[in-house]
Amino acid sequence: MLKKLLIAGICAAVLVAAGTGLWVWQGLGSLSKPVAMEEPMLFDVPAGTAFSDVARQLKSRGLVEDSLWVRVFGRLYPDKARIKAGEYEFVSGMSATAMLEKMVAGDTKHWSVQFIEGWTFQDMRAALAATDRLKKLTSEWSDAQIMEAVGAEGEHPEGRFFPDTYLFTSSESDLDLLKRSYRRMEAVLAEEWEGRAEGLPYDSAYEALIMASIVERETGAPHERDQVAGVFVRRLQKGMRLQTDPTVIYGMGDKYKGRIGSRDLRTHTPYNTYRINGLPPTPIALPGREAIHASLHPGSGTALYFVARGDGTHKFSNTLAEHQKAVRAFQLNRRSDYRSSPAPDKDEKE
Repeated sequence: MLKKLLIAGICAAVLVAAGTGLWVWQGLGSLSKPVAMEEPMLFDVPAGTAFSDVARQLKSRGLVEDSLWVRVFGRLYPDKARIKAGEYEFVSGMSATAMLEKMVAGDTKHWSVQFIEGWTFQDMRAALAATDRLKKLTSEWSDAQIMEAVGAEGEHPEGRFFPDTYLFTSSESDLDLLKRSYRRMEAVLAEEWEGRAEGLPYDSAYEALIMASIVERETGAPHERDQVAGVFVRRLQKGMRLQTDPTVIYGMGDKYKGRIGSRDLRTHTPYNTYRINGLPPTPIALPGREAIHASLHPGSGTALYFVARGDGTHKFSNTLAEHQKAVRAFQLNRRSDYRSSPAPDKDEKE
């Protein structure tokens, strides 16, 4: 009789254990099921958040049926429970285990801000101020404070930041992006300067950067950059003034309202290359790598002048007489569809 009772007890224990195991197996299995969402969901994990709190948040957001199984999962697989702080994006079809893997990997959501070639530093600051999800540390800072913070105390900010698309997380600030952009420009300029052509009229990489900013502002046609740079380099070598309108516009500051008059060309500013010899004191915009490269590898030739055709490209001339003829053809008799930048290609139009 005792033997029968012992056997019955053992069987009951085995059944309970089997039932518990099945229950646990089913519970953990629920974490592998895809979760349906109407739209992507942002899930924030503040620094110092406990794993149990993440489990409860997953339950409250409707991403798991029971937070118990998330906590059990964390106990069974501690290496898969070492989540990192940050903001994460979950999309429909992801499972809870995939979400946990994303948080353990620190695969946080990234946003982006773009700095465009030809922008001024003030354009950059405005873009940063208007960018959501980015911590704003420098909004009330002066330009000088920003340059000190990026490690360039006393330097003029214009042209010192590389134009590109920068990704960031919600934990980063505008200063973080400014530092990255500044370091990127330093690296690109150093690399291009190292491989520069011989016989250039620049005493430093900074002077090449100034020239690159002018080239960037003068043409939006990529194939013309080296030609434009060639004209300006030859003018410098001959002791001619650059006489380029973008420098006049930059020197006018807020006074510029869309047009340059003869009075503006006569007004002396440090940037008016119709009145000053050589390069202006600082860049006038953000130059991209292509403009920097063109300024350090100017196109060969004999052209000393160019004028806008009205289709985004320019007519290059060797003599003043040829240039004046081109001015009459393209500027004094402007086409009805005159534009200063090239037409977008087919893909851009679509």
